[in-house]
Parts: sequence; structure tokens; C-alpha cells
Amino acid sequence: MNTKLVTIFGGSGFLGRHTVRALARAGWRIKIATRHPARGFFLRPLGTVGQIDFVKCDVADAQSVAAAVMGASAVINLTGILFQKGQTFEDVQAQGAANITQAAAAAGVTALVHISAIGADGESESEYAVTKADGEKAVREGFADAVILRPSIIFGPEDGFFNKFAGMARFLPMLPLVGGGHTRFQPVFVGDVAAAIVTVLTSPAARGRTFELGGPSIYSFKELLQMILREIGRRRLLMPLPFALASLQAAFLQLLPNPILTMDQVKLLKKDNVVAPTATGLADLGITPTSVEAVIPSYLWRFRAKGEYAADLPNMTA
Repeated sequence: MNTKLVTIFGGSGFLGRHTVRALARAGWRIKIATRHPARGFFLRPLGTVGQIDFVKCDVADAQSVAAAVMGASAVINLTGILFQKGQTFEDVQAQGAANITQAAAAAGVTALVHISAIGADGESESEYAVTKADGEKAVREGFADAVILRPSIIFGPEDGFFNKFAGMARFLPMLPLVGGGHTRFQPVFVGDVAAAIVTVLTSPAARGRTFELGGPSIYSFKELLQMILREIGRRRLLMPLPFALASLQAAFLQLLPNPILTMDQVKLLKKDNVVAPTATGLADLGITPTSVEAVIPSYLWRFRAKGEYAADLPNMTA
């Protein structure tokens, strides 16, 4: 086993569980810093006895962050939220990133990997995008050798995109095409992002660089919904929803405990979420990106009317 210790902030989330698995296989000792350690205990079987441990931490609390990085050789920041309920974008994505960076630098950590997002932009209408950009700025200013990874939407068995719309299609007669469904995405497999994290963690050539991570293909929002419907064998109307009307609906939907859509997310959908033509990415890390089509059948089958053994139905959109 690797004698070096890595502290992961946000390690019990969707990307976190796959990153922990990859790090455990690579032999790292792992400390998972999370607000609710008990919720992450399911990760322990991914490693050997004593390889994975937990510490209670709130990234908005600089003192608890400093305690979490003590003794670590490397730090990974996976924290991020898609909507504000109890926690704010500023607390998690801006101040949290600053706290983690400052603590890592003060503790003499040799490697810092920060997960941002394609679309991080200080001039954006979206508070999510602005705070992601603020987080990147804090990382660059406080830890020159930090590696920043910017993924497009991440897909995999526990994702919040394909699962969400497949779940909606079980009960709703139509699915909304916000902004007409023209926004483009480049979905990246969670396993590929985890592999990128492990790779850059020990790569001298990656230090101080930013990588944009996307899959092998680009799809419009409409094309992704059509793909979901084909996979789960359901016919649903795809209804174009202008941005103005989507914002109006989101004003009410964002009040739900787990909102389907928020006003900030509508603002994000006004810009494409794809890897820039000149950006370094997975290929530069020696990773061949995995296609959406190769993975989603392995988990979207549960949304079919007859489950795993339901026959595929063609032309599931109207």
C-alpha cells in the first residue's frame, strides 16, 4: 500500500465514490472530509482494513479544513453544489475552495487537485458559474502547482442528469426543452474523471495546469433527452420552453426541497457546456474517453416499464 495520505473533500458524493475507488486501487491511504461522516461509511469496503478513514469537516469552516489536511501529502477538492439549500454557492465553491487551498499550502501539501466545471466564468449571469470561477482564482493564487480539472456534465450510475430525466419520464407526459433544447453538452464518464484525478495527482507534467474533461461526442440537450427516451422505451412529448418561461417556472420549482430546476440553472443553460478547441483534456492524460452509449444501458434499464428485460422501442419521442 502507498504510505502517502490523501485528504478528499466531498469524497462521499457521486464523483467522490468513484475517486475513492480509483485511489484505493492505486494504493493511497484516504481520509474523507465530510460534514456527515456516517453517510460515507459505505465506502470503507472499497479499500483494505484501515485504508479509508473519515473526518468531520465543513469547508466553510477554515479551522476544520486545516485539521482535515493535517498529515496529508495530497489534497483533492470535489466539493460543489447544484442549488442552494442550507449551503450557498459562495460558502462551498468560493470560500470553501479558498479555505482548502490555504490549508493545503500551510500544511506543506505537495499536490492539490481542484474540481471546477466547464463554464466557470466570473462574468456569467449564473452565480454557480461565478463562484466556480472565484474558486479557481483562489486556488491559482494560493497554490501555484495546483491542477484544475473542468468536467462537462458527468454521467454514471448515480448521476444527477440521466437518472433525473429518466425518472421524470416515468410520470410526466412531456419533458421540457429549456431554451428549445439547443444547448450543447459533452458528457464525460465518471470513471474517466476519477482516472484523471489519480493521474494528475502524481504527474509532474500536470502541475499548475488546467484540463477540460469531456466525452468523445457532443450532443444538444434535445438529443440527450431523445437518447434517454430511447433507452428506457418510453414515448414522451418534448416541449420547447423559452428561457423566459423556464425562468418563471424555475422561480417556483426552486422552492422545492430537491428542485427539478432553478433560475440559476436556467442561466447556465444559455451557454454550451463543451471542451474548448484549444484546451488540454483527457487525451493529454493518456485517457480514452468513454461514450455515453456504452454506459447508460447499464443503469437506465431500471426506468423501463418492464425493467432490465424490456425490449427496446424505436422512435420514443414525439
